[in-house]
Amino acid sequence: MSTRTRIETFRQTLYQTIYQANTPAGKGFDIALMILILISVLTIILDSVADISQRYGEQLATAEWVFTTLFTVEYILRIFCIHRPIKYIISFYGLIDLLAIVPSYLGIFISDSHYLQVIRILRVLRIFRVLKLVRFINQSNLLINALMASRLKITIFMFTISTLVVIFGSAMYLIEGPEHGFANIPVSIYWAVVTLTTVGFGDITPQTDLGRAISAVVMISGYAIIAVPTGIFTAELSQEMKRQNTGADERVCSKCRKIGHEMEANYCRICGTELPRLAGKKSG
Repeated sequence: MSTRTRIETFRQTLYQTIYQANTPAGKGFDIALMILILISVLTIILDSVADISQRYGEQLATAEWVFTTLFTVEYILRIFCIHRPIKYIISFYGLIDLLAIVPSYLGIFISDSHYLQVIRILRVLRIFRVLKLVRFINQSNLLINALMASRLKITIFMFTISTLVVIFGSAMYLIEGPEHGFANIPVSIYWAVVTLTTVGFGDITPQTDLGRAISAVVMISGYAIIAVPTGIFTAELSQEMKRQNTGADERVCSKCRKIGHEMEANYCRICGTELPRLAGKKSG
């Protein structure tokens, strides 16, 4: 066996281990990687606690460099074993993997005292390692499909909410005015957002009877409005689960690329484009 053949065999084995989870080696690699990610994130969190950092700062720093080295090796191996490295490098997971290791190396070169605060910010970026866990969530496509199916309804809902907060904010600016903390329309819109979402910071409060009456309307509306996007997403999620359980067909819409339509559907439920005919299905 030539050297080139051995390298290709090694790359293929490495690819199956790193990118495919349907083999014992692949499952073992994924489990080990998840454990490393969770421990490394825990290390970052503990390092942010002053008492723990003062007592175990050296040990935490050593552990961090061990994790950085391991994730660097993983990143290099992912590039090495894939046939189109650039596809992985510019992908979502590739960028997240890069963000997981770059801040540690930047800290080596940015050593001047006035850059210390920047280094702290860069260290926080290592928390992106937790996003590496996304690739292990098998049911993520179910949620993504439900979100994509409900995006138009949620967009309309958000547009309506934006209109309401502008109206309420402008009204409160006219009613209360700068003397009561509503200095301008943007500040009043901020108050409307805080009140409509039932957060209620209390930094700006109406003082007039009419302003309080409008506040009551906004707060009551907030409770009713919060349930709307939840209901939209829940309905789409239920439909998506039903399609998966009943064996929805794999036709892809030529316009919006939606997949997973009802077996009897002739048109895309998202954009209305006519779907390809199923094999053996008669046209109406």
